[in-house]
Amino acid sequence: MKTHYPIYIVSKGRHENPMTANMFKQENLDFKIVVEPQEYDLYCESVGKEYVLELPFANLGVGSFPARNFCWEDSIKNGFDRHWVFDDNISKIRRINKGRKISCNAKKAIETLEEFTDRYSNVGITAFNYTNFVVAGSSDKKPFYINTHCYSAMLMKNDMDCRWRMKYNEDVDLCLQVLNKRLCTLNFNAFTVDKTSTTAKMKGGNQTELYKGNAYEMKVLKARSLEKIWPKYCSTIIRFKRPHHWVNWAKFKHGLIHRKNIDFNKLKTNKFKLKQIDKIKSKSLKKFFKETK
Repeated sequence: MKTHYPIYIVSKGRHENPMTANMFKQENLDFKIVVEPQEYDLYCESVGKEYVLELPFANLGVGSFPARNFCWEDSIKNGFDRHWVFDDNISKIRRINKGRKISCNAKKAIETLEEFTDRYSNVGITAFNYTNFVVAGSSDKKPFYINTHCYSAMLMKNDMDCRWRMKYNEDVDLCLQVLNKRLCTLNFNAFTVDKTSTTAKMKGGNQTELYKGNAYEMKVLKARSLEKIWPKYCSTIIRFKRPHHWVNWAKFKHGLIHRKNIDFNKLKTNKFKLKQIDKIKSKSLKKFFKETK
């Protein structure tokens, strides 16, 4: 099954456990997992050749940004206005409602964010928030955050004069590029992704190539590199007993602009026909289902 915009997964060193690809395959979703030439055959065997896209370079030692830009250009070449880029360590997409974090169909969730994004002319990036970042009673009451950090599961506007470019904190840098040009970012709490944390030292990806087991000196380098490029917005602080970049996202106060070819007064609610797929055992969840179906 195809979504409106193409889905890319950037991966390296994780052919034995391609979590995001496995999730999409289980739901029969079309995607391309983008890999370096020396791992092409391994990923073809693991995921299926029809899903694998081979990069024209290998072992550049600069992180994932060249592969992400390759996806960007590939989607433009194929005539799309936007494209998705997912990290390779996402296991599930969830619907957040009244504090409940419920597994949901990935295609429905992706289509919901696509449709909402396309209502506006100035959205540069739309993303799923992390499930563990959405807290019942507070952030779950906000369907999305505007003009803030987006990461890991991102819908990109193709005609932006921005590109991935940093070895570390590349997602923060890209969001700042977008916001600095007065485009908006949307980070959704209504739908979220379950992602394996980089601090979990999962084998492969940047964890193996760049972060060296999350060594302290790597944390300092990552934080300082962002501050050097964006001193107007960023500083380096100690947070959770480790060096961390801090970004003043509150500086970006511009809002969403309605597309002129959409009459928002006549806009109808699209419920996307989410439905129960497993037997509900919890009494409280049964009550929730009856109240919201």
